[in-house]
Amino acid sequence: MFFSLVFVVDTFAQCAMCRATLENNVSNGNPGIAAGINFGIMYLFFAPYLAVGAVAFFWYKTTRSNARKELERRTLLR
Repeated sequence: MFFSLVFVVDTFAQCAMCRATLENNVSNGNPGIAAGINFGIMYLFFAPYLAVGAVAFFWYKTTRSNARKELERRTLLR
């Protein structure tokens, strides 16, 4: 994931039907649809990584908070 964020490369990964439709639209002078489809593909690619990252972040924060509370509880009991 790190390399995909650091090294931005134009990608041309589309299904055959999408590619044919987009090539037809671009050749007719309408590149906006192609840009929208490519943005949608990248959105679908990165969404799972963002979701897993958010869960990992909140898990880390919760674990750290619980460990701090446990440490404070142990010091109060002594």
